[in-house]
Amino acid sequence: MSAPSKPAPFDPSDPLGIDDLLDPEELAIRDTVRSWAADRVLPYIADWYERGELPGIRELARELGSIGALGMSLKGYGCAGATAVQYGLACLELEAADSGIRSLVSVQGSLAMYAIHRFGSEEQKQRWLPGMAAGEIIGCFGLTEPDHGSDPAGMRTFAKRDGSDWVLTGRKMWITNGSVAGVAVVWAQTDEGIRGFAVPTDTPGFSAPEIKHKWSLRASVTSELVMDEVRLPADAVLPDVTGLKGPLSCLTHARYGIVWGSMGAARSSFESALEYSKTREQFGRPIGGFQLTQAKLADMAVELHKGILLAHHLGRRMDAGKLRPEQVSFGKLNNVREAIEICRTARTILGANGISLEYPVMRHATNLESVLTYEGTVEMHQLVLGKALTGLDAFR
Repeated sequence: MSAPSKPAPFDPSDPLGIDDLLDPEELAIRDTVRSWAADRVLPYIADWYERGELPGIRELARELGSIGALGMSLKGYGCAGATAVQYGLACLELEAADSGIRSLVSVQGSLAMYAIHRFGSEEQKQRWLPGMAAGEIIGCFGLTEPDHGSDPAGMRTFAKRDGSDWVLTGRKMWITNGSVAGVAVVWAQTDEGIRGFAVPTDTPGFSAPEIKHKWSLRASVTSELVMDEVRLPADAVLPDVTGLKGPLSCLTHARYGIVWGSMGAARSSFESALEYSKTREQFGRPIGGFQLTQAKLADMAVELHKGILLAHHLGRRMDAGKLRPEQVSFGKLNNVREAIEICRTARTILGANGISLEYPVMRHATNLESVLTYEGTVEMHQLVLGKALTGLDAFR
């Protein structure tokens, strides 16, 4: 009998050996996205964040298209047809750079492109998806309204029939990519229920003023959508869905990416604190040698890698066709909440330097405050899980 092989040395960057769960193609995709982010985002992101803008977003979108990151889990129409785990790894690496960059990709692929791919006509798919996959066309997703966030059923945006046309009127708020989009997927009340529309943004009556004065997701384009009697042809409506199940299924797909992405922000903050703890000296030695600092680092590492394992597990379930929306709520609730706590703990290790944009920690922490809220607040995901656990509906 041959002797058992010795375990590999402990790797602080992968303490549980999670990389062993990934195949060569998954590792290659992860490394490609990590390399792109290191080259095209990390050298500039602090300046973009401080200025509150994302310059060159169209060029960035084309580059993301060239590496297959846009609509990457969709099949056909120029999309990469990646697995859920491959897509999740890409989200993790993008958000390790900045939540705004991952939001650009998530809204493009998991919301706008996903809606057209799943519910659109063949003509709509051919018209929009190849250009969106290449990053030549940017998309946005209009669901949230100024007075209706967590209760999309109360939306006031309305589309009425006028002969063979539709006339769309209303407002949407907090829309990523809105003012740079070529197509907006807009959800509206109609006499037959909630319907989705693929709206070319150059249609008369459509405007998308950018929202300024944000203290979170500053390196991201966020807009209001205003539809003032926007006249659309009959073929603008997404034909294969009526009701809230349309936008909610899109949100489930996007929330899955957040489960992974939030761990990217957490990893970046943890790595920054770990490195700082080994070089910053107080009382004659590195602060990483003090028990309280080591306790913080240990707790952060435990929650970080538990979260990555959870994301990996949900990804394998999605690839097997077994993932339920309640399980996505489980992941989003846990991972974003823990990511924020990791950032806050990392900030305490960096001390006053933790608030400086020379380090990524405060930028990630403020970004995650938005991630905690959008695509389902903590309270909404708690109620989703509460209903699943008890069988009792506490939403109303």
